[in-house]
Amino acid sequence: MLKLYNTLSRRKQDFQPITEKTVNLYVCGMTVYDFCHLGHARVMVVFDMVARWFRASGYTVRYVRNITDIDDKIIKRANENNESIQNLTQRFITAMDEDSAKLGILRPDLEPRATEHVQGMLDMITQLIDKGFAYQASNGDVFYKVRQFNDYGKLSGKTLDDLRAGERVDIDGHKLDPLDFVLWKSAKPGEPYWASPWGNGRPGWHIECSVMSAAHLGAHFDIHGGGQDLQFPHHENEIAQSEAVHGCTMANYWMHNGFIRVDDEKMSKSLGNFFTIREVLETYDPEVLRFFILRAHYRSPLNYSDSHLEDAKASLTRLYTALRGVEIAEGSVDWDHPQAAKFKQAMDDDFNTPEAIAVLFELANELNKDKSGSTGALLKHLAAVIGLLQRDPEQFMQGEASSALDIEGLIAARIAAKSAKNYAEADRIRAALAQAGIILEDTPQGTTWRRA
Repeated sequence: MLKLYNTLSRRKQDFQPITEKTVNLYVCGMTVYDFCHLGHARVMVVFDMVARWFRASGYTVRYVRNITDIDDKIIKRANENNESIQNLTQRFITAMDEDSAKLGILRPDLEPRATEHVQGMLDMITQLIDKGFAYQASNGDVFYKVRQFNDYGKLSGKTLDDLRAGERVDIDGHKLDPLDFVLWKSAKPGEPYWASPWGNGRPGWHIECSVMSAAHLGAHFDIHGGGQDLQFPHHENEIAQSEAVHGCTMANYWMHNGFIRVDDEKMSKSLGNFFTIREVLETYDPEVLRFFILRAHYRSPLNYSDSHLEDAKASLTRLYTALRGVEIAEGSVDWDHPQAAKFKQAMDDDFNTPEAIAVLFELANELNKDKSGSTGALLKHLAAVIGLLQRDPEQFMQGEASSALDIEGLIAARIAAKSAKNYAEADRIRAALAQAGIILEDTPQGTTWRRA
């Protein structure tokens, strides 16, 4: 049986879906005011892997990942750029889709936008006020009464006494209690707004996901996921809102992927070690980045550095090298095969991709010895389950060749030089290509090339 680590219970649990062989999965997505960074890449790759494994295990998956297209950062950036919020958000949604496609990420089944669900947010806030869980302050903002919800802190493990004003909670003189958080923000001059019973304004961040998850998955669903940084206060506040309104458990399981660190330091713009996906892909193949993310367990911290990316590149190259020249047999995975069963056991143990990838290397070692089409098929089919090794090996090895180089022409010239016993010219061509990052490999079948 598949087990997953539930942040709510702080232990691994057998996965028991609400509806047999069905998984309803909600993941907090991106706030679209800039290009996606490495932290976003990890969230997207991790939960793409989770959805893929559930489907490979015979589940019907409804995967919802929201888009936050209105908040303070978006408004600030649009004003700085002197462009409309709609233009800004659509531009970065398009960029997000381009980045995720390069990383081999399948589109979620639904990608609701916050601005499409404002009426639902108004309805939920009204219910919270009616039930005594929220109030309108003197400045027009509407706040949630944290102390009114008895289970507040059950996800993060924080108690109300632990939460001191001025640390993780903004101080606002209009609140009845420093711990209270905003549900509705009254409009400031020049800001976008919606009409509401409390005056013109816009929703707070936390209310968005409570409304969008319920709208598309129901008040009670299977799994809620996101980055570890969202566990508190965002996910804690979602639980408080949703369970106060609906009177039932919001999600049975909560999954959180670990932080990204850069050279063992927290990634942040202030430290100058902040990388967008696009910046990384200027140097590394997208599949190398995906492999780098998946070979660490999703709950572990992930340390990004050039040396770790180079190691991931070399490791992925080993797998593709094993597949070179192998005629892949048709068919699907035989899960009774010992290594397929071992792969499944790893994935069923809280999505243990490091152990699953170790199985791929065992198969690659066998393939290097026997060049068996059935072994190659098993390697390729198992890797496909987590979105790896689906390109032609030659295509991966060669990468995107420089248009300024006529590589095939130079290879032909080198072959001609060798035939004429002009070995100095042949060596010069090989050295020139090596200088350009092109490695030649002479085999009994002819000369092939790959990127260094």
